[in-house]
Amino acid sequence: MAAAEHGTADFAYAKSTFIAPYTAGLNGVNLSKSNSTAPVYTTGLNGVRLGTDALTTRLLWYSVAGFCLLVVMARLMQIGNAHLRHLFNLSTNPVQQAFWSRDRTTYWPRVKKHILYAPLHRKRHNREIQLSRAINMGTLPSRLHIILLLLYLISNIVYCCILDYNRHNKAALLAEVRGRTGHLSVINMVPLIILAGRNNPLIPLLRVSFDTYNLFHRWIGRIVVLEAVAHTLAWAVNMHAAKGYPGIKESLGGDSFIQFGLLATIAMVVILCQSPSAVRHAFYETFLHLHQLLAFAAILGVFVHSTKGHLPQQRYINWMVALWILERMARSIRIVYRNFSLRGCTKVTVEAMPGEACRVTFNLERPWRYTPGCHVYAYLPRVSLWMSHPFSVAWCEERSVPCSDADDDKLPSTVADLDTPISTRTATSISLVMCKRTGMTAKLYNKAKAAPTGIITLYGAVEGPYGGLESLRSYGTVILFAGGVGITHQISHVQDLIAGHLAGTVATRKVVLVWSVRTTETLEWVRPWMDEILAMPNRKEILKVLLFITKPRNAREVISRSEMVQMFPGRANPKVIVGKEMESRVGAMAVTVCGPGAFADDVRAAAREQVGRGTVDFVEESFTW
Repeated sequence: MAAAEHGTADFAYAKSTFIAPYTAGLNGVNLSKSNSTAPVYTTGLNGVRLGTDALTTRLLWYSVAGFCLLVVMARLMQIGNAHLRHLFNLSTNPVQQAFWSRDRTTYWPRVKKHILYAPLHRKRHNREIQLSRAINMGTLPSRLHIILLLLYLISNIVYCCILDYNRHNKAALLAEVRGRTGHLSVINMVPLIILAGRNNPLIPLLRVSFDTYNLFHRWIGRIVVLEAVAHTLAWAVNMHAAKGYPGIKESLGGDSFIQFGLLATIAMVVILCQSPSAVRHAFYETFLHLHQLLAFAAILGVFVHSTKGHLPQQRYINWMVALWILERMARSIRIVYRNFSLRGCTKVTVEAMPGEACRVTFNLERPWRYTPGCHVYAYLPRVSLWMSHPFSVAWCEERSVPCSDADDDKLPSTVADLDTPISTRTATSISLVMCKRTGMTAKLYNKAKAAPTGIITLYGAVEGPYGGLESLRSYGTVILFAGGVGITHQISHVQDLIAGHLAGTVATRKVVLVWSVRTTETLEWVRPWMDEILAMPNRKEILKVLLFITKPRNAREVISRSEMVQMFPGRANPKVIVGKEMESRVGAMAVTVCGPGAFADDVRAAAREQVGRGTVDFVEESFTW
């Protein structure tokens, strides 16, 4: 009863505030039956059911909030279980971890195997669909993603179809369609803006990767465009019925309210046309610039359209603009704080490596909190002006360096000066590996390759860190698969787990690193970091490295020089590796992968096959665009 009274009050307020100004002078006109009233339904909120619009808004928000709450609860249960597993196994031996190697329920492994980890069909998920080497049609969503996207799409269709079909006047019904689709288009733009942000608060809250939010951003964007087009067409049909094409031309030529609405619709349609994966992959940097420009035009058009029309959606548009500004401000503040100080700005050392890649080290101006598995967005203005690209952080080092104060540059003049300790500060450097592709990475590699020493120094900046949501410290066994440059994501986890084992802060007793590369030259990308790992005092107790060389130049290249580091010719077989390690696992097992789509799909299939036979969790690091 209270909810009904609340809804009635909302509708009464909306009617008195928004509908009355547009219906003044219409007393005595039967709007529901007369076709001669079509002009009435071409302007303002005439025919729009604001009460139902408010209802659909609440239904949409409540359903999204309910799902987020469900995910939070599931995540809290996972985190709680992992935390207990971590604490109980800090000082246990492999035999004592047997309790955690088995699932204690039957439903959760089934959920993981058939929903959470399941591809849409068979095993294809991140393997790209290519019509040719030049035409990439993208990847397939997972089974869970499809379920969520279909539910969201169906709910929007249902909300658009909740109309007063008792109206016999076609113009009145079209006016209601115009109001509903326009309203939902604006409402959906709020999550659209949130999901596009790198500082999206839902990422740490739900512990869901930016890659997943990026997928939802693309599909919600398509819903927004379709609803905006339906909104525009409904107006155009009514205007044509009322005044014909001259009336449409007159409105477009002299009514700024209509003009800015049309600007927003056109900008959205162009975004939709350039959004297919084939276009994005072929002209990514051009796509990104146009996408940002068109998104700004769409938001501007909607903002002015709603302001001039005094539409009730104005508050949602204000939220959108505020969210967009706050996200950009957060990014700018983070970039400035991490990379600039009174001493100068971030210096970048770029070294050309075999296998058409660069080892790039950023010497940051301020320390930061590093998390294994995190990534950053790299800015290199001399190479790509304001463009930024995501890269996994392969290595992070902190060291003490002398402060560069003016007094420190003076030579000591007394004996007391010699005894004065030199003031120091903590300097942080992070290293990335950038493979030569197109655009920025190609320019950077060619510039470094052309240098006499193969090394160049630039000024740049990094934005981050982002990601690093999944901790592997509570698992007794961890298998890390890497394909090509995917090693940069996995090597940080290896170093963290071995260091934690030495310090007694992790439950991990067995680490298996599987790296598949084309040639042995690729091993140079991470050689200095692997040398550090292989020099750690306790690495023989828990670490095993399996290197697979898919295109060796000769058989003598592929020689295993120790039992801990083994080399094999050919491709890795994740099914065999995971199955073998499953038989000798210690405690709960995590399988994680970072690499090409087809390789990641094979690892996913191998991990899913073992789910239900013991406690197995699967984690995939990817960035699809």
